[in-house]
Amino acid sequence: MTRDTIASAWEQHRGQDWPQFSSPNQGPLMTLDTVISGCVVFYLDSPEGLDDQRIAIVKDCLCDLADLTSDLDETSQTYFVRLRQLGELLLSTFPTR
Repeated sequence: MTRDTIASAWEQHRGQDWPQFSSPNQGPLMTLDTVISGCVVFYLDSPEGLDDQRIAIVKDCLCDLADLTSDLDETSQTYFVRLRQLGELLLSTFPTR
């Protein structure tokens, strides 16, 4: 996995508007989006990439994301599938951790 691949996925995600949906999970989903996005920016700006703490945070976010998106409509699901893929790309850069 290269930084260019992650940068490209980040640009695609960043260019999308927040989906319009009604869910009691909207706040937590917004937090997950912010945290994963923050880890992506840190990764892209840091020559050494993510540290162990941020790797653990991304893993936790991906687990929470799966739990909170099952009842969303298809359009909203698309946004969070893309977010999940972005998080998975980040984790794939650290296969031994």
